[in-house]
Parts: sequence; C-alpha cells; structure tokens
Amino acid sequence: MRLLAFVKDHQPRIGALTDAGVIDLSLVDAAAPTDLGAVIKAGQFADIADILAAADGTVHYQLDELDLQVPITTPGKILCLGLNYMDHIAEGPFEKQPFPAIFMRSPTSLVAAHKPILAPRMSNTMDYEAELAVIIGQKCKHLTADNALDVIAGYSCFNDGSVREYQRHTIQWTMGKNFDQTGPFGPVLVTPDELPPAADGLKIECRLNGQTVQSSTTDMMIFKVVETLVYITEAMTLDAGDIVVMGTPSGVGHGRKPPLWMQDGDVVEVEIEKIGLLCNPVKAI
Repeated sequence: MRLLAFVKDHQPRIGALTDAGVIDLSLVDAAAPTDLGAVIKAGQFADIADILAAADGTVHYQLDELDLQVPITTPGKILCLGLNYMDHIAEGPFEKQPFPAIFMRSPTSLVAAHKPILAPRMSNTMDYEAELAVIIGQKCKHLTADNALDVIAGYSCFNDGSVREYQRHTIQWTMGKNFDQTGPFGPVLVTPDELPPAADGLKIECRLNGQTVQSSTTDMMIFKVVETLVYITEAMTLDAGDIVVMGTPSGVGHGRKPPLWMQDGDVVEVEIEKIGLLCNPVKAI
C-alpha cells in the first residue's frame, strides 16, 4: 500500500495512492480511520486493506489536488544517521565511524510535501539532504538481524534540511538540525511488501531547481536498515510511529566550491525509486 495523510474540508483524511489517483478512505467507508499515525500505532493496516478492497479501484482525487500532511504528525522519536555514505564523509572533515552516528530531530522541525521549508533569516547556510525514512510499526527493544525488518510499518522520503552554521557551533548537531519547518517528510508511506527487503538498492536523488545535486542508491549506505535498528534498540525502545532517517549521499551544498545553499524561491525535490517524490519550495523568513 501507498498511504498518505491529507486534509479535506478542514478534516484529516487518509488516502491510498494508486496509478490512477488517490482513494479517500472516508468516501469508501464513513467509519474509516482518519489519522495515519494512529493507524500505525494501532496496527490497523489490515483494516485499511479491507477498505481499499471495497473501493474497487475508484479514485477520488489526483495527488496535486490535495492539502498533504506529514504521514505522522506526532512521532515520539525522530532518530537520524549522520555520515552514513562514504562519498558524503569525503565531503567534510570527518572519518568513517565504527558505529552509526545518531542524532535526533523534533516534530516541530518537520514539514509536509509542497509546504515551504523555512530558511531562517539569521543564517544563509540552509542545506539539503536526500534521505530514506523508516517508519516503525511496533514497540521493540533488542532487535536482531532476524527480526528487525518485522517491526517496519513502511518507508518514505525525507529531506534533512540543515542550517550548517548552527550545526557547527558545537560538536553536537542538534541546533542546526532542528530549526522549525526545515525537515520535509512524505508524502507517501509505502508498506514493505511494495519494496525490496530493507528498501535496499533503490535510487535516491535530490534536485534543486531541476538540477540533480545528489544521486546514489540505498545499497551504498555504510550502516544498512537492519544493522541500524539492531544498534538503536540496544540502547532504547522504539515505539510505533517513531521515525529513523538513514543519512544522505554526497552532493550536499556545504561540500561544493563555492557552497550551494538553498535560497528564497528555490524548489527542492527528493525522489526515491519505488517510494515517491517529495517536493518543497523554500521561503526565507
């Protein structure tokens, strides 16, 4: 399934994206759930599948007609990997690390597809980072290589927008990674049955104003999805609705000479093969 969250007539809705368009679950069944995050937390994917079967392929909208929302509006945790592609490590002053470099983002840093990334007025160093997002579907701790994939509800696109100046104020990256409305997420959550195991081997790209600035594949990640989830759950419990963001390949703006920062009026796209396209304008504030 390819699920998305949107608002219609001031009400939250869940849609399913098909080749023909978007099916509004609430127009198929008035009792359909309307909060995709709640569906994930309750493990209601089977109910969604039953509603879609009753829709018999009838679509109600096209994707570009919708007021899209982030797939999960209130994730408990957003855990991100830094330095997870070797070619990206080579762009900066870092070396390959023996363990995943984990940092966290807050829900207030998220922004939905087609809504503006807010480039802050206090710094002109707003950077893009195309990344794969993994959405957790059940509470888990001490995962193993054998069961880590079982806890994944789906995958999505993420743009780990980073204010580099603030990221480098200290050795901790939190400030530069958590400006309000700088982390585009979505628009579609794709269930694992639609993708290769662990979303491996998928093309991932970022385009800025139509120019391809990042291009790689997810099999180039140093720490893959399974290995990352096993490592994280050695320390902390992951809950349904948590998000793990898997790092970015080379081509980011700070690694270029001269640097390429996102500016007011720019349009940035993150596209991952078989998952979808995440597009956002940039607005200076």
